[in-house]
Amino acid sequence: MNPQPSLNKPVRLLSLDFFRGATVAAMILVNNPGDWGNTYAPLKHAEWNGCTPTDLIFPFFLFIVGVSIAYAMGSKKADPATHGKTILKALKRALILFGLGLFLSLFPKVFTAPIEAFQNVRIPGVLQRIAVVFFISSVIFLKNTERSIFKILLLILAVYWALMTFVPVPGSGYPNLEKETNLGAWLDRTILTEAHLYKAAKTWDPEGILSTLPAVATGLFGILVGGYLKRKDTDAATKIAWLFCTGCAAVALGLLLDLQFPINKSLWTSSFVLYTGGLATIILSLCYWIIDVQQYNRFTRPFVVYGVNAITVFFLSGLIPRILRLITVKGADGSDMNLQAWMYSGFAATFSPINASLAWAISFILFWLVILWVMYDKKIIIKV
Repeated sequence: MNPQPSLNKPVRLLSLDFFRGATVAAMILVNNPGDWGNTYAPLKHAEWNGCTPTDLIFPFFLFIVGVSIAYAMGSKKADPATHGKTILKALKRALILFGLGLFLSLFPKVFTAPIEAFQNVRIPGVLQRIAVVFFISSVIFLKNTERSIFKILLLILAVYWALMTFVPVPGSGYPNLEKETNLGAWLDRTILTEAHLYKAAKTWDPEGILSTLPAVATGLFGILVGGYLKRKDTDAATKIAWLFCTGCAAVALGLLLDLQFPINKSLWTSSFVLYTGGLATIILSLCYWIIDVQQYNRFTRPFVVYGVNAITVFFLSGLIPRILRLITVKGADGSDMNLQAWMYSGFAATFSPINASLAWAISFILFWLVILWVMYDKKIIIKV
């Protein structure tokens, strides 16, 4: 066992792949229940204010995006001559991610009723937000020092807090943080129109335009943590101590700010950025200590195989259920039903409704685990 790995050479953080993989697996778990009407409370988003385990998943992923930027672009940042090429490469990747997100929103109607599909496509989305946060965070990282990035992060949180709590909302006449009448919801309806927003809400979108601003702050939070982890002049124990304390402080500040600007995932409030960023820092520092420093890593592989192909499995896990629902088969009673419903009927006949829903989601994770394990063994990594 090597308690202190070399910090003088750039190595891929196994703990980061582990954290990313665990986050993506959790994302697939909550996005693919067998029955949306039967899910355990921790696997649901908070109704509005507050934070459930499910609400942690997306900010954790954006935080990880930031850490990855610090590692992947660190050497390029030192050479300004390469910045233009690096930014163009980041833009290309962001456009691909955004396009994949739009494709999921359009599928399958784009093949049967393309005009209607585009007229009603939801423009914001998870992959779309990842794309925007990745690109903006990359540019900020390349063009600014760590001190400047920290100031930009604080400025974003302060400006967003001021916009949401002091700017009167047109049509309402007063600033508020309610679902349909907050400033972000008004902006989404005005620019994107209701036809292109989250279908379940119609009048607002949890990945809307204005709330993407603090989502960028989550990415910058990750960049700062990644930059500190990369430092060669600090030993691992000191890094972990500082990161753990920083994470605890951010959580405390988030809870304190929650008293005035509630923790809210849909609004991505400044308190939500601090709270989730702090928790992500604590978790990553513990993973780093256990996996990369102490080298206790035998348990990591199931999550690492998810982590190295994270975007690929997220995209396909959203696409495959849509395809299954297009295939019609005969049920036990002779009636027509889609293939996913037919497959789920076996779970429904075996377990209670809520456990059947959970068993389906877990089976879906295990299905992808087998595929990703084979890809990992064959060194197949699909970079988007």
